[in-house]
Amino acid sequence: MSIQQWHQFLQHSAIQYPLSEINPSLTEKTVICDLSHLGLLQIQGSDASTFLQGQLTNDIKQLHGSNAHYTAYCNAKGRMLAIFLAFAQDSQFFMQLPKALVEPITKRLRMFILRSKVEIHDASASMIKIGLNGPHAPSLLSTLFSEIPTQENTFTTHDNITLLRLSGTQPRFEILTDIEHASEIWQILSAQATPVTADVWEWLDIHSGIPDIKTSTQEAFVPQMLNLDLLDGINFKKGCYTGQEIVARTHYLGKVKRRMHLAHLDTSAVPQPGEIITDSTHEPAGKIARCAPAPGGGYDILAELRLDSLENSPLLVNAVQLEIKTLPYALTSA
Repeated sequence: MSIQQWHQFLQHSAIQYPLSEINPSLTEKTVICDLSHLGLLQIQGSDASTFLQGQLTNDIKQLHGSNAHYTAYCNAKGRMLAIFLAFAQDSQFFMQLPKALVEPITKRLRMFILRSKVEIHDASASMIKIGLNGPHAPSLLSTLFSEIPTQENTFTTHDNITLLRLSGTQPRFEILTDIEHASEIWQILSAQATPVTADVWEWLDIHSGIPDIKTSTQEAFVPQMLNLDLLDGINFKKGCYTGQEIVARTHYLGKVKRRMHLAHLDTSAVPQPGEIITDSTHEPAGKIARCAPAPGGGYDILAELRLDSLENSPLLVNAVQLEIKTLPYALTSA
């Protein structure tokens, strides 16, 4: 089965509901989602670990084959070009990111390989990614897997199928497998879970407080602005990497003055990542990092904001007031 056949299979399966057609109470049920909107880089070679160690904010050597972590890829000024969900398997490293960034990030990384023994491949089409979220997710998965990860950002592997536990307000998992296994897994799980579209998964990521870099927000944020340090996405002891000086300076010498917040916009106009947020004095207060339709109407967003701007309320996006919500983790200064 090819990736095209996988998409054809999904089209002939049960309807995948977008958030606009979901009753708010349905978000409390168990949902299944095709994650083809996410890309996957496969990085291998005898120098792969050393190469990635000099490029990313987190310690690649702490990936030991049963865990994953978030990490950022920055420019020389410490501004993020991408955020990866990274894990290692069979002496290979995998970096998950939005599919739209796969080609430009691959091209940029290859510029720095030079004579290193490193190969970078786009594995997006060879590995199917399926998301499962909700209170019944563990029990549904127990019909397929003998071992279910209980800790966030850990995974188990069974017969070329990787089961990764993600962070979330409810049990949330990602299944990565080859195309041959994917259709059977989907049929079994979708019989008891509601199939949904990618905007539902985006909304779940937002409510989990997981940042992302889109094409429109590349080079807009340093990692701490999007709480990556609070998500263990930065290792301050690992040594040098591109942009490390700026990231470390923010941590050791200064106070983080900008943080990412969960918020809601009661509007029918679609907010865009990178869009400016203003305070009551009409001064720029921050930018939208992620957004998705909210089940009850309007849009939920992750907003990068100056901390002092929270005192100059209301905060506005195109004259629509921002309603600040509570993230699932505490905001603390570096």
